[in-house]
Amino acid sequence: MGDLLTEIRTFYSLKEIREGIEAEINQYKLLLEDYSQWLGSLLRSPESAKNQERMKKAAEFQKVLRTGGRKSSKKEGKKLDTSTEWVQFKDIMLCADELGEAEILFEATEELKDKIEKLEKAKNSIIDLERYGLGKEVLYITYIRDGVPEKIVFKSKKGIETTEKFEFLADFSIAKQA
Repeated sequence: MGDLLTEIRTFYSLKEIREGIEAEINQYKLLLEDYSQWLGSLLRSPESAKNQERMKKAAEFQKVLRTGGRKSSKKEGKKLDTSTEWVQFKDIMLCADELGEAEILFEATEELKDKIEKLEKAKNSIIDLERYGLGKEVLYITYIRDGVPEKIVFKSKKGIETTEKFEFLADFSIAKQA
């Protein structure tokens, strides 16, 4: 679907939309796998007793994320209550604590899981639409927010000049040699 957060794109078929969604899902799954491996190796790194404490804090943070603490704190404008020392610098947060790395990996993996779930739902909707057989003479003007198709406008291709259709006519004449 692309890197833009909000866009309107025109597709020539539902199959084209579905294939784009499937490509996005595959990319996000690969990224999720990479981050999960990174997080796993971070949590398993041998750093004496500190490692046990870090694993405990990371597990607590993951529990907060899974129970929806992150979503409610966004709406209320509150910061997550974590043990990690984050410092506000202008419009970004900074951290020098080792647990900060684990926290951002947990947050990223949760965001990726949410994005994959939304894309899967959109893909299933497109598959259902494909079953209705809307025809080949339809354009699909699609509103995409955060990489997920949310709204589709059907527009007839009739009367619209497209570059995909053209006609080649040629006359050949051969001189007769005597």
